[in-house]
Amino acid sequence: MLVEQKALPGALRRTVRYPGVLMSLVVPDVLDEGCTTRQAIERLASKWRILIIYALLAGPQRHAELRRRVAGITQKVLTETLREMERDGLVQRRVLRETPPQHVEYALTALGKTLQEPLAAICAWATENNPVRSSAVPPSGQ
Repeated sequence: MLVEQKALPGALRRTVRYPGVLMSLVVPDVLDEGCTTRQAIERLASKWRILIIYALLAGPQRHAELRRRVAGITQKVLTETLREMERDGLVQRRVLRETPPQHVEYALTALGKTLQEPLAAICAWATENNPVRSSAVPPSGQ
């Protein structure tokens, strides 16, 4: 038996009853614009954000180091992405030297570091399932 009731904005609380067991789960409705899970997905959806997080898991780094580590990112996109991540509380910018030329480094905040485990799970899933296989996409016309 499944009983549904509103739990949080954008989520449903589902109570599942099995013989002798009562389980209550909060299932986010990611299709709802107010869903916090959807908002998190939208914030992290950029491939650059994920790659920057991976790079910063190794520790604080300066802009030039990040640009070298994250292949293909332009200086402008890196700067914009780091600013957005700082606004979202994922990255901390620390000024090392105030006088020109200014030196700054970026590090993950405590909130940013909480993404390590979910990202490791995605890596494990990708390795295990190898979703980018040529056999996964049928040839045209089939």
